[in-house]
Amino acid sequence: MKRIVVLSDMQIPYHDKRAVRNVLGFLAEFKPDEIASVGDEVDFPQISRWTRGMAGEYKGDLQAHCDAGKRVLAGLRAVHDGPIHISRSNHMDRPLTYVRTRAPGLMGLRALEVPSLLDFEKYGITYHAEPYEIAPGWLLAHGDEGASSRLPGGTALALARKWGYSVVCGHTHKLGIQHEHMSVNGRITQERWGFEVGNLMHFRSATYLKAGSGNWTQGFGILYVEKNRVTPVPIFIRPNGTFVVEGRTYGAKAA
Repeated sequence: MKRIVVLSDMQIPYHDKRAVRNVLGFLAEFKPDEIASVGDEVDFPQISRWTRGMAGEYKGDLQAHCDAGKRVLAGLRAVHDGPIHISRSNHMDRPLTYVRTRAPGLMGLRALEVPSLLDFEKYGITYHAEPYEIAPGWLLAHGDEGASSRLPGGTALALARKWGYSVVCGHTHKLGIQHEHMSVNGRITQERWGFEVGNLMHFRSATYLKAGSGNWTQGFGILYVEKNRVTPVPIFIRPNGTFVVEGRTYGAKAA
């Protein structure tokens, strides 16, 4: 049975370093066949429309954030020698959007594109600008390709209805599954799943949340693939940084 671990939004430098460290430790032991990410490895706040003309745009620490992202990707490659896939995402689109709207003369320079900024080729990472068929009947996407739902799994299921595939995605920072099965004469004729894999952010770093309040859940996902059958499993990360996979507890326990 093939095992694919699907990583969630980190949005470096707003990532939860303990959660990311624990997930890397898990990957080293679990040894999945493949790793995929829904994107948003780096936030790029300096070039966000939300900081335009404000102090954040002039901090000059964009390279430091890229370097932090590359250290995490290097750690990922250090614990996994198989395929790694990353989806495009809205925060990772920010460099290209900034160039297109503020410096269009620089369009086409590969050095300013995310795969170059984060050294994807060096780490053997495959970047997908469009939804990618990660498993039979399943697409990996970021999750911003359609309308958002307040219910975990709802955004992914809406995309599944739109595309005719089951969908695993991020973007909402929620962890959950929704599904639809259709049948006739007692036989299932169609099944669609919407799977959202949570996030790996440090919630206090998300200063745009009023009172730090949001219906977010730290976690990630696993797809078990047996021929054409795919079983999605959400992995919830507890507040103390631990999580359970296949009956075993991983992660540093609270002091």
